[in-house]
Parts: sequence; structure tokens; C-alpha cells
Amino acid sequence: MSKILIIDDEKVIRATLKEILEYENYKISEAQDGEEGLKMLQEEDFDLVLCDIKMPKMDGLEVLEHASQMDKQPQFIMISAHGSIETAVEATKKGAFDFVPKPPDLNRLLLTVRNALDKKNLVSETKVLKKKLSKKLDMVGESPAILQVKDTIEKVAPTDARVLITGPNGTGKELVAHWLHKKSNRSNEPFIAVNCAAIPAELIESELFGHEKGSFTSAVKQRVGKFEQASSGTLFLDEIGDMSLSAQSKVLRALQEHKITRVGGDKDIKVDVRVLAATNKDLKKEIEDGNFREDLYHRLSVILIQVPALKDRKEDIPLLIEKFLDDIAKEYGTAQKDISPEATKELQKFPWTGNIRELRNVVERLVILGEKTISLDDVKKYADY
Repeated sequence: MSKILIIDDEKVIRATLKEILEYENYKISEAQDGEEGLKMLQEEDFDLVLCDIKMPKMDGLEVLEHASQMDKQPQFIMISAHGSIETAVEATKKGAFDFVPKPPDLNRLLLTVRNALDKKNLVSETKVLKKKLSKKLDMVGESPAILQVKDTIEKVAPTDARVLITGPNGTGKELVAHWLHKKSNRSNEPFIAVNCAAIPAELIESELFGHEKGSFTSAVKQRVGKFEQASSGTLFLDEIGDMSLSAQSKVLRALQEHKITRVGGDKDIKVDVRVLAATNKDLKKEIEDGNFREDLYHRLSVILIQVPALKDRKEDIPLLIEKFLDDIAKEYGTAQKDISPEATKELQKFPWTGNIRELRNVVERLVILGEKTISLDDVKKYADY
């Protein structure tokens, strides 16, 4: 049941609104002035506030302004008999969902209340999802190798410097890219990832730069590419070492001139994108073999971050196992399993050629096939080594 607070100095208005909203199965509380309303907001959680503007002690706009500074932020609908367009605009700028004149039209009021509560639910769900995503993207580990990566991220993220992330498959290169974006000034803008190895060479340019309608046989409509989609945000080019030389030259131009041209187009489009790239290849060797442009390499590698292989940070394995046990339990909706110290020590002996990705798969297998407390015998029985 959604909780609604009515703040109004007119008892009749409060009573009328309360009767209407309680009939719609909302839980209603009342405050007779702004000060009392603000105190209730500080002490209780509300989903929505219906707030008069002209009140003694503290007017509605002041209540709205103070409430916007709180951790818990209900939606606000401002109501007033003395409203004007200027007042409505000011209320909206301060964060109000809507402005309803007195006496309120019943149908409009109920529709506005429902819409405001829908928005509140969406905001709450988004916060929960972001929190879950942030937890999922945690960079777990206290080894010197991973602490060095974290330290570099802290220093580099606030800048717009391009970063080349290297390391074997499964080490978490995309995770590093996510953290560089999350801790940057572009964190509220898009993060767009492109796996260059997964896109056929003949389509990579269309994927990155977009295309105009009719530019090739299957181009039945205009398409916006990843550079434009990442506008003002971050573009992550994963497996950059697998990109064709033709696409490399266009990426180089985009980095040099901050402009792109769609396939089949002749118009320059300005782009403001921070580019991060990753590869498991030795790009210097690729340059020697003629597979990668040296000038593009130098453009991308303003900062180099080498992500360590799991075999080089085995002291982090117990922490990673605990995280995976927690993640898997939440995904399956089951109680989290324990693991014996002997089983953990055995897992630390493995070479982990597939790195963190492989460790996660093995932990999931042990959760499914192992006992309530994963034992050394379970590891010997169900792990592949």
C-alpha cells in the first residue's frame, strides 16, 4: 500500500483529499503546515507528497527544496489556489512531479497520483538494479597486482585519457572498463561496449559508424552507429586487435578529428566520446606483422592497464570464491553454500588458464553437484584438473 502525505493548512482540503485517496486504497497521513510536514518526512518514509504552496511557517516550495536534499526522496505534487505558470515552472525545476490547481479535478488528480507513484516505483527499481549491477561489477581482490590496477583506475578515471587494457581472456578487462566509466565525469552518460571479434569484418564499420539507407544491399533504413550512441559517454572497443585495417583507419580519424562519417554518407558528424580499448593480443607484435596500425596503437595507449592473470594473484581466490558463492545463491534463490578451507586451498593450486571466468564456472558446478558444505572430495571429483 503506497503511503501519501498531505500537507495543507486547510482542514477541509486535507479531509477531502484523504477521503478520495483512502477510497483508492492509499495509506494517508496529514500535516497542517510546512514545518510539521517536513518533520514527518524526516521521520517516516512516504511514496508521495501532496503539498500546498501557500502555507504559514514554511511554504510548499521550501518543503520541496528541503525534501530534495534528503536520502529518501518521495515524489511531490504541488497544489495551490494561487497558482500561475511561473509557480508551476519553479516547482518543476525544484523537482516536483506535477502542479495541480485548487480545487483539483478528481480524475486529473487521481491520474497524476498514479503516474507519480509509477515514477517513484521506477526510480526505486532503477536504484536497486544499479546497486545489484554495481555489486556484480565489484573488483574483488587485495593482492598487490589487483591493488595496482585499482590505484591506476582511481587516478585515470576522472580524466578523458584513452586507456588500452591488456591481459589474457577471462581476467576482467571489461570490468576495468566499467570502473573507468563509473568513476569518470561521464558516469551518467552511456557506456557502449563493442566486441570487435564478434562482428564480421564487412559489418564492423557499419556497427561503429552507422550507415545511410541504401548504402549497401541490406541497408533498408538509416542506422546510428556505436560512436554516436556513446555520445558524451564512453565507448569500449573490446578485442580491438581483431579489427580490420580499414576500420582501424576510420577509428583513427575519429580519435584525431572527433568526427565520423556513416557508411554511404558524405556528412561529417561530430562525436564527443571517451574511447577505451582492450585486447588479449600483443599489439606490438601485431604491428610488426602488419595487422595493426602503429599510429592507432599510440592513440589508444595513452594509459596502459595490464590486468593480471588469476595465476598471478592466487591470494585473491578465496575472496573470489566467496563472492561467487553469494552471487550464485542469489541467482538460484537458494541458501548460500559454504566451502571448506581444504577445498579452497585445493582450488588455489589450479593453473586457471581460463582465469576468473573459469573459476566462476567451477564454483557454480561445485554448488550444483557438491554437498551442503563443498568439500575437498567435491573439488577432486567435480573440478576438471
